[in-house]
Amino acid sequence: MPEPIDIAGSVSVVTGGASGIGKGIVKALLNNGGTVVIADIEEQPIQETVAEFQEFGSVEGYVTDVSDESSVEDLSEYVFGKYKKCNLLFNNAGVGSGGGGKAWQNEPNDWKWCFGVNVFGPANGVIAFVPKMIESGEPGHVVNTSSGDGGFAPVPMASVYASSKAAVSCFTEALNHQLIDETDNMGASVFYPSGGLMNTGLFTSQRNRPKELERVRGGTGRKSMSFEELKSLLEKAGRDVKVADLDEMGEFVVAAVKERRYIIGRDLDDTVELLHRRADAISDFLCPPHHEMGI
Repeated sequence: MPEPIDIAGSVSVVTGGASGIGKGIVKALLNNGGTVVIADIEEQPIQETVAEFQEFGSVEGYVTDVSDESSVEDLSEYVFGKYKKCNLLFNNAGVGSGGGGKAWQNEPNDWKWCFGVNVFGPANGVIAFVPKMIESGEPGHVVNTSSGDGGFAPVPMASVYASSKAAVSCFTEALNHQLIDETDNMGASVFYPSGGLMNTGLFTSQRNRPKELERVRGGTGRKSMSFEELKSLLEKAGRDVKVADLDEMGEFVVAAVKERRYIIGRDLDDTVELLHRRADAISDFLCPPHHEMGI
């Protein structure tokens, strides 16, 4: 197992770092003495976040489309050209699938867009960065953002999104085994955002959906919900909705990365119980139980 990693003096790349959870991670890295390159597809939010965080430490932005391998390769060439190293790679950028719905109502473009960002994004990051990280000889770590929806069990009406996050979890597990076998100073972690409802750009990710991947068959009959709409639905269903503090979540993630904790998540007691029930169902050749949202 690699030694704990020191954030002070490190160089980190955070995809999707100009908003939401990624922005919280960027702030925490800066607070711990790190240098951060924010990689995001939107230039204006990058500029605004860099301006906001200048007082906390060394931070800059680089416009990147994580679904485009050449764009991610350009990012890695820039980072290693300027800093000669990348210690921490946070493959955090993610999108929804556009409102969920029944599996047979989803369109091929829903799959292409969602998997392009959520699965090919981390894959492109690993392909572009990890060989250079290994060659540098510097301590390093890769953090891939998954979700309890898919990473542990699906929410059935979000089958495309859940499938993408299940892929991220499996990929990260394999990556960690490989890094530990290949190096003595690198590893990987899978991050499950948890601890409350999160007001992030995921709710409005349609704004960045490419025109060539728009729906052409009329959609699923379900539209994406805003953060406030989902919060209201959960409250009407009798759920006690806790809203997560994304800055505090960023500090939690960075603290876990320092320790090289493989699973980064919190409030997992209910998840552990669900996983036991899923294992029991599998052993009985049954379809495992899923996450029940209560809406």
